[in-house]
Amino acid sequence: MATVDDMFPEIGELVVATVKSVVSYGAYVTLDEYGREGLIPISEISTTWVRNIKDHAREGQKLVLKVLRVNRQRGEVDLSLRRVTGREKAEKMLDWKKSKKAEAILNSAREKLSADENTLNSIRDMILQRYDSVYEALEKSIDQGEEVFAEAAVAPEWAKALTENAKSKIKVKKTILTGTIELTSPKADGIVGIKTALLNAEKTKPRGTDVKIYTIGAPKYRLEVTASDYSDAETVLKEAIDEAVSSIKNAGGEGRQID
Repeated sequence: MATVDDMFPEIGELVVATVKSVVSYGAYVTLDEYGREGLIPISEISTTWVRNIKDHAREGQKLVLKVLRVNRQRGEVDLSLRRVTGREKAEKMLDWKKSKKAEAILNSAREKLSADENTLNSIRDMILQRYDSVYEALEKSIDQGEEVFAEAAVAPEWAKALTENAKSKIKVKKTILTGTIELTSPKADGIVGIKTALLNAEKTKPRGTDVKIYTIGAPKYRLEVTASDYSDAETVLKEAIDEAVSSIKNAGGEGRQID
């Protein structure tokens, strides 16, 4: 099994680093995710002429850098600051912060269960075999519960501890989307068909999302979908509207989305 000392980033990879020292020809940094040193040559500090390198890199500063060259034999890693876009910086820092929080939650669970480091590593590996990241699993568990970890074959006591920690330490931002539909029916029992269509629409939701329906003056109804991200909310809203319209038409009525 590879140790931290054996690990190197890949060329082109974005890494988070802490500035260790600033010299006339560049800045030495410590790669936070790899525990080894790297160098940002002064030519890779900025896209413009560098009058004072300390205007761009200061000791103790966190930077997002792109890996340019790796010499495993000599243990050297050359990095670039100027080749990182603003969007790449923001996304990488967010991922790094999520990773740090996930590790803190894992360690908190380990302490609570009095488990050793090997057990923790095993739990982490099991989660990563099922999910793209530990943070993703923790975030899902806030809405979906301990089953998220059970699906990764994690022991019940760990599933409980991780879920409890996630709920207390991670705040999930929700996306809310709304849509308005119009449902009508010429039948004597048309109201029954409309109620059934609305109930069917409310049931159109995967775990982790919520669908609520409000009357805004018959025959108009407002659908409100809550999900963890925009794409999920958009998908569920469309499915709920399609289900309501399809149901009322099957019952002999008419339905359409009006906004």
